Amino acid sequence: MEPETETLIDAQRLYFPGMAKFYRSLAPYAYAFMRLSTGAVLLPHGVQKLLLHSADRLAAGIDKAGLPMPAGLALLTIFVESVGAACLAIGLFTRLAALTIWIEMTVVITVFQWQYGYFWTSRGYEYALLWWLLCLAIFFRGGGKFSVDRLIGKEF
Repeated sequence: MEPETETLIDAQRLYFPGMAKFYRSLAPYAYAFMRLSTGAVLLPHGVQKLLLHSADRLAAGIDKAGLPMPAGLALLTIFVESVGAACLAIGLFTRLAALTIWIEMTVVITVFQWQYGYFWTSRGYEYALLWWLLCLAIFFRGGGKFSVDRLIGKEF
């Protein structure tokens, strides 16, 4: 059950109490926006790999990192970044999509980016960590009120 928005936004606690009505009007959509954005920002990464036929290049990088089955992992990565991201964005199989992206980001962070440090501007894990954290939260919350999962009445 979704919590009542009025109990979440107490006008007395706001620096600008007059903003309470505005916050209350958009608060019910905040989680859906976060979930949609998380998937939508990742989706172009998968689409780019699909359109540029870069599975072989991705597999070479995976092989260089010493991971097993590089061709299979490359295809799985493309699937997660395209289909998984699209599912996350619309809220279909939301928990499964979040889990697969979370696993991918765990590998990206630990295998490919950890050595470069935190900042993404130096090839670090900052950006992947943000996806990792968002997907962890989405995994526990599920699709939410505005999701295909909710429309079909089933969740993973």
